[in-house]
Amino acid sequence: MSNAEKQMMPPAVAAERVAAGLAARHGRERRFRIYGRIAIGIALAFLVTLFVSIFSKGIPGFFQHYVTIEVTLDRAKLDPAGDLSVQSLYDGDARGVIRKALFEAAEASGRSGRKAAGKIISKGAEQRLRSAILDDPDILDTTQSMTFAVDDDVDSFLRGYIKRETPEKDRRINDKMIGYIDTLNEKGLISFRFSDYLIFGSASRNAEMAGIFGAFVGSILTLAVCLVLAFPLGVATAVYLEEFAPKNRVTELIEININNLAAVPSVVFGILGLAIFIGIFGMPRSIPLIGGVVLALMTLPTIIISSRAAIRAVPPSIRDAALGVGASRMQTMLHHVVPLAMPGMLTGTIIGMAQALGETAPLLMIGMVAFIVDVPGSVTDPGTVLPVQIFMWADFAERMFILKTSAAIMVLLAFLILMNAAAIIIRKKLERRW
Repeated sequence: MSNAEKQMMPPAVAAERVAAGLAARHGRERRFRIYGRIAIGIALAFLVTLFVSIFSKGIPGFFQHYVTIEVTLDRAKLDPAGDLSVQSLYDGDARGVIRKALFEAAEASGRSGRKAAGKIISKGAEQRLRSAILDDPDILDTTQSMTFAVDDDVDSFLRGYIKRETPEKDRRINDKMIGYIDTLNEKGLISFRFSDYLIFGSASRNAEMAGIFGAFVGSILTLAVCLVLAFPLGVATAVYLEEFAPKNRVTELIEININNLAAVPSVVFGILGLAIFIGIFGMPRSIPLIGGVVLALMTLPTIIISSRAAIRAVPPSIRDAALGVGASRMQTMLHHVVPLAMPGMLTGTIIGMAQALGETAPLLMIGMVAFIVDVPGSVTDPGTVLPVQIFMWADFAERMFILKTSAAIMVLLAFLILMNAAAIIIRKKLERRW
């Protein structure tokens, strides 16, 4: 419709058309809002489903069944050398002492009965007994009430995953074991309590003994190395490229490569670490030092890009004012620009560290998937990290490993939330207004 026709249109018709156009626009806006709310609802539904699945399996993973029995700690059997050394305790018959107490509690008799009853308690009971003696040698030659974890199959039975009605040949525990379990239950000797193995234990092939403490310490050491290397290098690179580097093709090429590195798959950095640090320099596998260096290389592009954006966000008047009162370019950057840009730099660091915390592929390439029982004491000791530990547990078929996998995921999420919260608090304290 031409402008002349619009001018000749009666006012009432024009008003109707305007009202119709407004109604159509408002209708489109309402539909858009509805679609947006539906999309948010679907996303929240998936998120809730994910968390319900994790928590429903993870919370039971923090608990397991224990049996409490009266153990007579015969010094001659437990400490044959009489010097309370670790070697003497290992040479002692801790297994026999525990089994004797268990047979009495379960009222097991006969060779086959004792064999069945002996499978109720975890293989880690002997180590727990030795640790108790080392902590308090005075308990020798006394009778103590001691609590030991049950075997993972027994735990699965007590949780209801192994059904009593299932034919014996199809069960991992036989009828005699079930009878002894019932006897212990009737006496109130079996309890369901918080799993100290999960929190304070380390890697183990036995599900009931497996824990995350070793992987947790390995994660902290690896992230510490990553932070110490990535943050100062990333900030220094961003400052140089943004404020001091000449604007030529070389710097443009460097900037393009930094942006490209941010999109490189993490497994490539693992291959790089494997080829250089392990292949060329001959450094040992499975140590947090190498893991931290590899993760630092992976997070550097993210920190550099975010730090440069934070520096650009500082008003030019800040630089001009500092230079106007006689400050050098270096003084301007160190005393004025960098402190004002620090919150944005920390934000980039938070994103990079959060990404590094959940990475598995590069650490698998450098051997941190190895079975490590001991807790790492330094960055040069063999260790693993929580994501790799979760990856390894998820591959096991035992029911308790499935529960502990979900529990470990909850710990990893909590670790991530605490780390981000601490970083946000630090960022807020450093934030300045201009």
